[in-house]
Amino acid sequence: MPHSTYLPEKMGHATVSPTGAFEAGSYQEFTVTYTAGYFGIDDTGSIKLVHRFASDMGRPQFTDPKAPNYTTVEASNGAILHIEYDMKRNIRPWDKTLYIKVVRGFLRVDDQIIIRFGDRREGSPGIRIQTFCEDTFEFRVLVDAIATYNYVELPEQPIISIIPGPPANYKAIMPTQQRVGQKFKLRLKGEDRWGNPSNQCDSTFVLKASAPVDGLPDTVSFRSGEFSAIVDGLSVGAPGDLTINLVDADGNSVCTSNPMRVTAEADLLPYWGDLHGQSEETIGTNSARDFYNFARDKAFLDVCVHQGNDFQITTAFWEHLNELSAEFTKDDEFIVFPGWEWSGNTGLGGDRNVLHMNEGRQIHRSSHALVDDLSDVDTDSNCAADLFEDLKGEDCTVFAHIGGRYADIKIAHDDRLERAVEVHSAWGTFEWLITDAFEQGYRVGIVSNSDGHKGRPGASHPGSTKFGAYGGLTCNLSPEFTRAGIMEALKKRHHYGTTGNRVVLDTRAVFDNPAELFSDDPNLGDATSKMADEAMMGDILKSGDDEVTFKIDIHASAPIERIDIRNGLETEEIFRPYAEADLGRRIRVLWEGSEYRGRGRETVWDGSAELDGNSFERLDPINRYNIDKRFEQTGDNRLDWAALTTGGFGGFDAWLGGADAGTLKIDTDLIKEEIAIKDIGYDEMIFANGGIDRRIRIFRLPDENPHRALTLERRMKLAGDRDNALYVRITQEDGHFIWSSPIYIFR
Repeated sequence: MPHSTYLPEKMGHATVSPTGAFEAGSYQEFTVTYTAGYFGIDDTGSIKLVHRFASDMGRPQFTDPKAPNYTTVEASNGAILHIEYDMKRNIRPWDKTLYIKVVRGFLRVDDQIIIRFGDRREGSPGIRIQTFCEDTFEFRVLVDAIATYNYVELPEQPIISIIPGPPANYKAIMPTQQRVGQKFKLRLKGEDRWGNPSNQCDSTFVLKASAPVDGLPDTVSFRSGEFSAIVDGLSVGAPGDLTINLVDADGNSVCTSNPMRVTAEADLLPYWGDLHGQSEETIGTNSARDFYNFARDKAFLDVCVHQGNDFQITTAFWEHLNELSAEFTKDDEFIVFPGWEWSGNTGLGGDRNVLHMNEGRQIHRSSHALVDDLSDVDTDSNCAADLFEDLKGEDCTVFAHIGGRYADIKIAHDDRLERAVEVHSAWGTFEWLITDAFEQGYRVGIVSNSDGHKGRPGASHPGSTKFGAYGGLTCNLSPEFTRAGIMEALKKRHHYGTTGNRVVLDTRAVFDNPAELFSDDPNLGDATSKMADEAMMGDILKSGDDEVTFKIDIHASAPIERIDIRNGLETEEIFRPYAEADLGRRIRVLWEGSEYRGRGRETVWDGSAELDGNSFERLDPINRYNIDKRFEQTGDNRLDWAALTTGGFGGFDAWLGGADAGTLKIDTDLIKEEIAIKDIGYDEMIFANGGIDRRIRIFRLPDENPHRALTLERRMKLAGDRDNALYVRITQEDGHFIWSSPIYIFR
């Protein structure tokens, strides 16, 4: 227990009204009443009402009674109270704190403090409750009755339930590759406006496939009370690419599935995972069991790993996580690894993620900061170098992560263990981490995961907090759907990462003369090799050729805006699937980047765009996940927005009344520009403002872009003095990224 355990039964009690279930993200009014116990509360004593770090409930405000989140606090006996709200005024994970101090007077037994969250008596719409679901959302109360600043948690806490709203959109998910005749499932769900799977779907849709599908019914029905609809026993009899549309009664397509490629043969098949997330036992929401149930049954993942902050994982919880990983792992259905996030201070190496092949392994914590039992403190690995030393000989894999802390792979790295870097999570997009790896000569793959705290692994909507992005996914190209197969894919870097979308991606290097393909990094000294004419993402080869053919095959989940073709630190080409002659009246305005590498990386882009001599005919936001943020058109020539980035990007597309007329004025605190519309063309205009790629980019697009599937071949010159790390980043028009793991070729 992190707080005092002195006589909690004499510290009073608290209730909340109303009780029951409330829609995520809705506006409500709650009255929390604390009734003092035997000790009362002495002069300068206080209570704290706390919520979890993960909660994105509206921030209480005390000054505007007509505005959202207006909160009032009063004492029943007239005592004068001092009120503050602080995002971090209590022990994690219960960070967010309403602090109420008795500054004149005191409370006796049965005196009350009444807190009205979203007080509607003077016109406030209420407080916006958190945007994600939780069966036991607590208004947790702690009491300092004797004015010692040593708090006691009440033995029973006020609780409500937060449930999903009605469906705002639908998703259809299939595997991204199958063999001809192989059975598969089409899994469908509706999500509310905040990304929660909804059990309020009650509709029938027509299913329209782009190619013949054996066993596909004409329609599918959702039943109220259920979170998904699953069509099983499907197969495809011929090679090709497939998508399935969900069509409503009016003939409108409500969603298109991810693409699926059907091949006659395949040595490796793709399995989608979120390898990084947390539950309420550490800093997340809902239990670890709920975590895996969501991943399997609501996000439709193939692979998932719980990665709690190690300094908060007790021995009992570590044993429980091992029990869960063994229970949930079922070959050919769902794979879980026992794992943990090594959460060292930045100066000691920063965050790493450890995935063990087997249960029962020792956890090497970065510290025991929130673990009171110090009986195993001698097993700690306080710095990243110690971690790698302590993991020697373990059947495990490690990847570098950027969260609150960032991984400093320049001060500690182990080629045998650290096989990948995580370039995207709910914290943002961090391509500088793969740049760090290239600068150091490391041979690592690229993964993307969520580090989600809201109990939604694999479908990690950021909600309304400062998490700047939708959580990512990693596609593992595995020889079999088993723990051993997925581990092999991770160790061989046979995987690619996305910002949460599922796509078909294949990258290949084809050699003019056979190259030496290694079974593992030859720098490790124990790799075997064979001669090969081609290689896939993640492979390491030695070649005598001066050039190689680099093949890219992508079927995306939305139109492709561009493909960055890269060799290590160099971008060799930016390919766009349309020509300058295809450009129309659509312009794209993007803001992106971050302040710096650490916790305070958020960059605020609140601002406006105004046209002079032209008009906005249509406006579509890009990566606007926080619908609380303003995106509002005024008249036909002005747009106002509120937005932030944490390494990724946001923005909007604008279809103009005139293709070339007038000027566009951009006004943000960081960048102010006035641009002639006729000057906005194929090549992007970049307006930079320091930080890490902190800038606004503006360019022109076709009015409609049909290109979702592309195959490219490029001749790539091979440098002789370094690794040639051939990889791509694909940008979809809807704001999603895809990264292939590099193919490493040395001369």
